[in-house]
Amino acid sequence: MSDFPALQGFYQLLFLYLEPISTILPALMSWTFPGAAWFHHQLIPSAAPVPPGALPPRTLMLVWQLGNCYLLLGLISSLVFRAARDSLAHDPVAQERVVGALLAALAIADVTHIAATLAGLPAELRYAPLAWNPMAHGNISAVVVLFTVRCAWFLGVNRTPYHYFAHRKTQ
Repeated sequence: MSDFPALQGFYQLLFLYLEPISTILPALMSWTFPGAAWFHHQLIPSAAPVPPGALPPRTLMLVWQLGNCYLLLGLISSLVFRAARDSLAHDPVAQERVVGALLAALAIADVTHIAATLAGLPAELRYAPLAWNPMAHGNISAVVVLFTVRCAWFLGVNRTPYHYFAHRKTQ
């Protein structure tokens, strides 16, 4: 048995490594390079270059706080999953309950994040994914994938459930 039976294989790769990196990286990008003005400009896809000059103080604070939220999500995922793995190594049911609680919270955040992003896009871009930039795809397409994989985890797809749907053993 793995030391982390509640989060194995692809789930472990995605949720323990790739997702934290994908949320911490935008935080660092908004604070350092390419910076807050670039980050702010990328939120709505546009062919226009980043406007010269500094962002207004309120906007700058908002972008930095958004970066902080990204950092927080990455750290929570990374640290809580590792704490569950290390502290509950011999208790797969407890591991799965902790992992499931975090994945449920993240799934709810996925839905609200997608909805907020779509609502904020101009109408002509909202349902035109071919016109989206990498930031829009990160905020919508990537989050749809994360939400789908979280749902698959809860359904026991390609894993052995220990708590959620444990009566339905899958391979």
